[in-house]
Amino acid sequence: MSTSAAQSELRLVVLGRAGAGKRSVVQTILGLQDSEPGTEAAVVQECSKHRGEAAGRQVVVFSSPPWFGSGCDPEERRRHISSFIALSSPGPHAFLLCVPVNQPADAEAKALDVLKELFGPSAVSNNTVVLFTCTEELAEDEPLEEYLVTWRKDLRALVERCDDHYHTLETRGGEAEQARAVEELLEKVEQAAREGGTPHVSCALYLEAEERVRETQVEIARRRRGDDSRPEDNITEEEMEAVRDEAERSVDLNVNIESVFPSAVSPSSPAHASSLWGWWEKLKAWMRWLPMMVRVESLLGSLVSLFMGGQYGGMVGATVGSVATEVGRRKVKKTK
Repeated sequence: MSTSAAQSELRLVVLGRAGAGKRSVVQTILGLQDSEPGTEAAVVQECSKHRGEAAGRQVVVFSSPPWFGSGCDPEERRRHISSFIALSSPGPHAFLLCVPVNQPADAEAKALDVLKELFGPSAVSNNTVVLFTCTEELAEDEPLEEYLVTWRKDLRALVERCDDHYHTLETRGGEAEQARAVEELLEKVEQAAREGGTPHVSCALYLEAEERVRETQVEIARRRRGDDSRPEDNITEEEMEAVRDEAERSVDLNVNIESVFPSAVSPSSPAHASSLWGWWEKLKAWMRWLPMMVRVESLLGSLVSLFMGGQYGGMVGATVGSVATEVGRRKVKKTK
C-alpha cells in the first residue's frame, strides 16, 4: 500500500460476537446488498476485507470472527487475531465493536480488555466505537441514550470505557436516514482520531505487521518478475500495491495471547459462558410470563448471582436484574 493510499483510506475493523450483526454493519457502511454472493460467508467464517465508498470517503472495512468468545480454539483465536492485524495494517482508524442491546455485555467487556492488552489503552479510549445493534428491541419512543442510562448500566460502562464513543446504524427511516447514520459514524471516527492526536491505531504489533507485509510484498513482486537478484529499490510502488492483498494474507504474526486468554481458568470464569447462555435464554423466556417482574427484579438478579457464584455470577445477576426491570416496565407501559 502506498503512503498516499494509506492516508486517504478510512480503515474500520468490525468486531462482535456471533449474531451481533457484523454482516449487516459491513453491508450498511458499504451499501452492499444481502443478495451479493459470498458476503455472509466472508464476514462470518474468516477475517475479510471489503473496499468501497461511503459518505464521499474511500473506506476499507475489515470483519473478524468472534475470537474473543470462550468457545474459540486457542490456535484459531491466534490465527484470527494475526489475520485481522495484517489485513488492517498499518493500523485501523477505528474498531467498531458491535454490541446487541438485548444481551448481557460480559463478552464485549472482555473484548475491550483484549484490545487494551494488545494495542494499548488509547486503542480503546480513542479508537473504539461501541456500535449498538438489535435496537428494534427498544420502544419506538425510547431514545437509545435514555435506555442505556436508565436500564443498562453494563452497556453504559462499555461506552464510558470508550470515552463515550457510541453509535447505531439501525434506523426506522428509509435509505436517506440510513445514509445519514453512516455519515455520522464516519464523522465520529474522524473526530475521535483528531481528539486522540493520532491518525490511526499505532503500536508495536502494527509496526511489526506493516514491516512483515512490506517484506512479503517485495518477495512476491520479485517472484513474479522471475528475477530474485533485483534489489528492493528497483521494485516500484505499483508492483508493491499489486501484491498487497496477497502479502497481507501470507503474513502470520506470532501474537502472544497467553496473558490475555490464560489456558487455565476457574469454574466461575467466562470460560463457562457457553453453558451459562442456556440458562440466560431460559431466564428470558421465564421473564415473559412474569407481569409483576418490576417488583421482583432485584430478587431475580440476586438468585442468579447466588446460583452462578463468583464475580462473573455477580455481573450476570446484575444484568438479569436490570433486564427484568425493563421487561416489567414495558409490560406496565403496554397495559396503560
